[in-house]
Amino acid sequence: MRWPRDRHSEGSSMKVGFIGLGQMGSAMAANLVKAGHAVTVWNRSPGKADALVAAGAVLADTPAAAAQGDVVMTMLADDRALEAVVFGEDGILDCPALHVSHSTIGVALADRLAGERQRYVAAPVFGRPPAAEAGKLFVVAAGADDLIDLCEPVFEAIAQRVFRVGTTPSAANLVKLSGNFMIMAAVEAMAEAMTLAEKGGVDRATLLEVLTGTLFSAPVYKTYGDMLVADAFKPAGFAAPLGLKDMNLVDAAAGASRTPMPLLGIVRDHLRTAIALEGEDVDWAGAGLAVRRAAGLD
Repeated sequence: MRWPRDRHSEGSSMKVGFIGLGQMGSAMAANLVKAGHAVTVWNRSPGKADALVAAGAVLADTPAAAAQGDVVMTMLADDRALEAVVFGEDGILDCPALHVSHSTIGVALADRLAGERQRYVAAPVFGRPPAAEAGKLFVVAAGADDLIDLCEPVFEAIAQRVFRVGTTPSAANLVKLSGNFMIMAAVEAMAEAMTLAEKGGVDRATLLEVLTGTLFSAPVYKTYGDMLVADAFKPAGFAAPLGLKDMNLVDAAAGASRTPMPLLGIVRDHLRTAIALEGEDVDWAGAGLAVRRAAGLD
């Protein structure tokens, strides 16, 4: 599914609730407002909604109040936060809006949500905050076809492409977790290669230029390669504790399906090292620091 970037057909405006206004959620909600949707927002810290309210959004008093329209979109940090919004006091469980979860959550919780709600779509996203601001995320959607069809106008506002990966919602979460694992695997591979090259007298930037100019031109190598070259890990675009949370969810999925993932143990340990060395505000690409330190490089 693709859309021209200027497409917004008259009559496609929807009543949208948006819950979770971190870096990603705020940018996504802002694009929904810009696209002409009637947006109601809720966040545990209401001050984060000020800019959106100034732009035309309405601030809800409770999660349930944000879920009275056509769609309620959630973009929350972890399983616990999403469970509180869905199943907690004034939660959205029994509200009329179609629940579209963009959060990176575990497969087990995704299955529980699908079982509790007949109108539920899992739609995690790939992309860092700049992509969210530009409305150029990639959405991975799973659920009933007619429900995903209903989401087209809101996906149009936040994404450059939507991938449909099946009718079982948790399939989208499994794809997202697999992708996040591959990002960390790429960071690990680049950090090791850059450390080897640097210890042999080859500049990190030179190595990256050669690799991304030949066989490794994908965005993940360019984006994270530039971060590794510059040691640009603060401020975090995606904080290492969230990356560690995701790797733990990957491990849970691997354990449930008895899938060996030896590289996963390495990247999890390096994320823990980065957090211990640099604090919780370091980007998850800072896991590369663990490789450099182990090799005796500052």
